[in-house]
Amino acid sequence: MLGKLFRSDPRRDLTRRYEAALRAARDLQRAGDVVAAAAKTSEADELRRALEALDRQASR
Repeated sequence: MLGKLFRSDPRRDLTRRYEAALRAARDLQRAGDVVAAAAKTSEADELRRALEALDRQASR
């Protein structure tokens, strides 16, 4: 019973990682590191795609 209560939600985890990546990309861009910001933005895009795939899978 407690296992269900404390089970992690993959969507919430992906959302947190996606938002953190976007914040990091913003901060890198503001600091002037365009190359690192582009890499972090690319990482955020991959996480967004994973979120969308999870949403599509859940809607079936």
